[in-house]
Amino acid sequence: MLLAYGAATAAVLGCGYYYLRPHPTATEDYKKPISVNYHFTRRCNYECGFCFHTAKTSYMLPIDDAKKGLKLLVKAGMRKVNFAGGEPFLYPAFLGELVRYCKEDLRMESVTIVTNGSLVKEKWLQQYAKNLDIMAVSCDSFDEKTNMMIGRGKGNHLETFVKLSELCRKYNVMFKVNTVVCRYNIDEDMNAMIEKVAPFRWKCFQVLVVEGENDSSTTLRNAQRFVISDEEYQNFCDRHKHQQSLVPESNEVMKSSYLILDEYMRFLNKGVKEATKSILEIGVPAAMNDVYWDDESFTKRGGEYDWQKEEKKENTTLDF
Repeated sequence: MLLAYGAATAAVLGCGYYYLRPHPTATEDYKKPISVNYHFTRRCNYECGFCFHTAKTSYMLPIDDAKKGLKLLVKAGMRKVNFAGGEPFLYPAFLGELVRYCKEDLRMESVTIVTNGSLVKEKWLQQYAKNLDIMAVSCDSFDEKTNMMIGRGKGNHLETFVKLSELCRKYNVMFKVNTVVCRYNIDEDMNAMIEKVAPFRWKCFQVLVVEGENDSSTTLRNAQRFVISDEEYQNFCDRHKHQQSLVPESNEVMKSSYLILDEYMRFLNKGVKEATKSILEIGVPAAMNDVYWDDESFTKRGGEYDWQKEEKKENTTLDF
């Protein structure tokens, strides 16, 4: 499946004007952005060959602008934010402040992070774990040689991964595992290690080819050598189907069911058309009316789940 992301532009962010109310051209009839993946950076310290959100730019919003955008999203109905990249822990202070802001100031239900785990320090967790509900750590194989062939680390990814699973439990952060099922790991039996680290969710994604990101020799990554058939993907899932934490996501299930906000705070339109304008320019309602988001598929794939750790289940209503 081929998807397309529009070309980036930062011009709209230089005007210094932000909407705290819906854009005048937007209607109140828009889908609420229940759960948003905010990829605030494209930079990464790993070189995974199938990556579909590559370092085409090094841009990052100033933190005050990022906070304004997050506040707009919460006003529009966002209940969960997932910080991703790139690798978000390349900027630990920036990430930590956004985590704190979302939970303490915006009183969000769920604040989560997706990371390769290599840069997470216990000191960071000591300071910010109280405001973090979920940490999803990427692990595509429990054979270190396979990880290295994929581009996930230089040979110590598994040691770091297991240690981080223990740190998450120590600091009461829900531990989640993300695995990309691809040509290099389709025959692997991961049952024993999944049972050892015991994630509360184990997402298994079918490797995805995205036009303009990882589809050819002209892009920063070329995922063609990783592609597998639907049948091969299903065989992998069947091998692990007794794992209660397993959440399989084929290309078809993933299709347009995620709200992805890029480093300019534009929603990506995934093959339908160009990205929306930045929510900092037009507001969230107008952007939601311009993004193709299949909320029915979002619900079908279990996009809403028990995403808040126990001690944080409290009143999250915020009076603006």
